[in-house]
Amino acid sequence: GQLVRLRIGITDAPGVLALVAGMIGECGGNIVEVYHQRMFYDVPVKFADVDVVVETMDSRHVDHIIARLKQAGFPTRCLTNTSGQGES
Repeated sequence: GQLVRLRIGITDAPGVLALVAGMIGECGGNIVEVYHQRMFYDVPVKFADVDVVVETMDSRHVDHIIARLKQAGFPTRCLTNTSGQGES
């Protein structure tokens, strides 16, 4: 497997984090850690950035997860992967 850290923009509302987690799981990703970035960051009110560390199979799998989240309206980018490279 490959670990990646994704930054996902979400609305700060009940159930949204669960929806994102569900999408990652449906794509076959395993969430290892979650960091909810709301305080002390340049994020508008009622929005949050969530950093999620996900175990994936390979870079194609990462691309699939990112595409699915973006398709659902969640701005998503890859911050790091196990090779230490940032992607978008």
